[in-house]
Amino acid sequence: MKKSKVLLIYTGGTIGMKEEEIKKSLKPFNFNQITNEVPELNKINCRIDAISFEKPIDSSDVNTYIWEEIGDNIYENYHKYDGFVVLHGTDTMSYTASALSFMFQNLDKPIILTGSQLPIGQVRTDGKENLITSIEIAAAKKNNESIIKEVALYFEYQLFRGNRTTKVSSQHFDAFMSYNFPSLADVGVNIKYNFNAFLKNNNKEFHYSKGFDPKVHVVFFYPGILIKEVMLSIVSSKSKIVILNSYGSGNLPTSQELYSFILEQSKKNKIFLNVSQCASGAIEQNKYENGENLKKVGVVGVKDMTIEAVIVKSMFLLNKFPNDNLKFIENFNFNIAGEFTL
Repeated sequence: MKKSKVLLIYTGGTIGMKEEEIKKSLKPFNFNQITNEVPELNKINCRIDAISFEKPIDSSDVNTYIWEEIGDNIYENYHKYDGFVVLHGTDTMSYTASALSFMFQNLDKPIILTGSQLPIGQVRTDGKENLITSIEIAAAKKNNESIIKEVALYFEYQLFRGNRTTKVSSQHFDAFMSYNFPSLADVGVNIKYNFNAFLKNNNKEFHYSKGFDPKVHVVFFYPGILIKEVMLSIVSSKSKIVILNSYGSGNLPTSQELYSFILEQSKKNKIFLNVSQCASGAIEQNKYENGENLKKVGVVGVKDMTIEAVIVKSMFLLNKFPNDNLKFIENFNFNIAGEFTL
């Protein structure tokens, strides 16, 4: 079998940091010399090339332009490599994974995102295992085809669909969870792939499409929230997409004033989406009268998508259909990259 080629893309984040011996401060190391830092990579039967962002990006500074820069790097090298590993800060990794999953449709090779909670130069780092296994998965083939053919996130012995993940801990090594979808692989002595969970592209043509419109407004509801303040924030926002971060299966405080307001704003071209504050479960607007009232005034339930995926998908589709609400909603309800359960 032909030796796999994997491209490592370092965007920034803790994993790429190394402690200077004199100053004892952290600074990025040269990923072209990655095998000096992680000699175990020499034992993987694949060729590894690396490119780095000129200035490493703190994950809290990631924006839509960074997503496009990562996407362009992959697209420009797409036919040269068998798989890609994107090293990224953990705080916004799930957002970037979602963005890449919408940008790259009908993949025939893997794009794996990973990072670490401790710098790769520290003795107890989780970065080495995350990096080694991510590269091994990116290089893995069966019958001369890549095993993984989607955007995935690897962290602490589990491979998840990228747009199903959310960061759940800033302290533990198992920092990510996929509450509403099973893992794509579990890693122990062997890598056990969950083939039934893989995204199927049905041999459709590979397609790369970038462009995001960040005019998205999120309203987080809590007991005692002033509905008038909610309405004021929506009216004063230039955002076309309003994400209502609701309770449970999609419930908001009962308010005829709010229902009338949403109906009125919908006629003025705003689109309202309903996403739960619960990490697990789905929006079911038919379950309670409150949710039914929201559905009647045109609020769109997002099924079991993560809030990260909802925000990014909204940006992606708003760029594609800036003046066509029906097309936006139609495509929002379409499963682009396995982001919700059918």
